[in-house]
Amino acid sequence: MKLAVRSLDNKEVGDIELADDVFGLPMRKDILARVVQWQLAKRRAGTHKTKGISDIQGTTKKPWKQKGTGRARQGSLRSPQFRGGAVIFGPVVRSHEFSIQKKVRRLALKTALSAKQAEGKLVVLDKAQTKDAKTKTLAQRFEDLGWHSVLIIDGPQLDEGFAKAARNLPDVDVLPLAGANVYDIMRRDTLVLTRDAVQGLEARLK
Repeated sequence: MKLAVRSLDNKEVGDIELADDVFGLPMRKDILARVVQWQLAKRRAGTHKTKGISDIQGTTKKPWKQKGTGRARQGSLRSPQFRGGAVIFGPVVRSHEFSIQKKVRRLALKTALSAKQAEGKLVVLDKAQTKDAKTKTLAQRFEDLGWHSVLIIDGPQLDEGFAKAARNLPDVDVLPLAGANVYDIMRRDTLVLTRDAVQGLEARLK
């Protein structure tokens, strides 16, 4: 399939042929959901923790004798039924990461690219470069292009001035080719790929 190539000045500067086996796959919401869940699980810190009975500082003395008081039997003031006591089966420090097959991850990335293409929200940019690294100037260009929630994926190396100018724009992400991922593609409304990004993704996913 062919797609027009645009410049940051909102002008057509040619066209590009997109590979059908990367940008023309059917929608698979189940695959996208699996990989997004996998990505978010990997990002979790897993540092949540509550104190078990062995972590509570306090006396180990039995609160009162076993029989004869008329009260329920108790073995420790550090038990969860007492104020300041332990938490039973509370969260502990752990990793939330789980494994997923490489072929599923590759399919999900191709599906995400194909979904943006099918929705008409895929834009191919000639170059993600700017002469003056000014956020105000870049914001105006994005406004003229109609980009409000956008992910821009460039080649192996980002243009430093462009990345710096886009850094403070809300709902705008700029990633190198190696950073292309399903979650960031799906969380932004518009996906912008440079020519180098298209070539790199096709070489990576074919």
